[in-house]
Amino acid sequence: MSLFITFEGSEGSGKSTQARLLYERLQAVGYPVILTREPGGTRISELIRRIVMDLRHTEMAPTTETLLFSAARAQLVSELIRPYLGTGGIVLCDRYADSTFAYQGYGLGRDLEELQAITTVATGGLQPDLTFYLDLPVEEGLRRKHLAKERAEQNAPGTTLSTPVEWNRLDARDLAYHQRVAAGFADLIRKEPQRWRIIPAEQPIPILAEQIAQEVAPLLKRVARLGEAL
Repeated sequence: MSLFITFEGSEGSGKSTQARLLYERLQAVGYPVILTREPGGTRISELIRRIVMDLRHTEMAPTTETLLFSAARAQLVSELIRPYLGTGGIVLCDRYADSTFAYQGYGLGRDLEELQAITTVATGGLQPDLTFYLDLPVEEGLRRKHLAKERAEQNAPGTTLSTPVEWNRLDARDLAYHQRVAAGFADLIRKEPQRWRIIPAEQPIPILAEQIAQEVAPLLKRVARLGEAL
């Protein structure tokens, strides 16, 4: 069998860091695992990411934004995620389809049934086995990301960044938009609680990593380590 785990959260919640730490932990003990991201993860999807995230593209229509995210997802699922799951491995993805419902649906007011139809086409119905939501107040997440961006621009001595800092077109939207996105994630979790694990993201990074590892541990019996058979 295989295992598909996704990470969601507001901007600055630390989900990318936690996805990377889980990847490193699983790889270190011999599990077949890959880490990817949305939008991105393949050559074509990364090219789409450049377009959809570019701060200069302020004229982009909500429909265009939605379809570009979905196109990047379709390529990622077809080229990388499904084939790796087909080998019996573990796929960790930094954002997935839930972000479309939260950001374009609740955030921009797109019709959720329409988004469901588009997402089903893009993913072929592929759903994560487990989704972590790094829960952080919107204001704090944006403050963290602003601070990280400023440190990166200043190249402050002693600053270490686990992932590149990106201030993109979605980050730059107003606070009310980000609050609608957070409310959207809360609604998605209420609708499908069995798939989601809420992780309070104000805790220290190592503690968060341990909590996530404990949640994943019972599912690892579904995946053979390299050189082993189930």
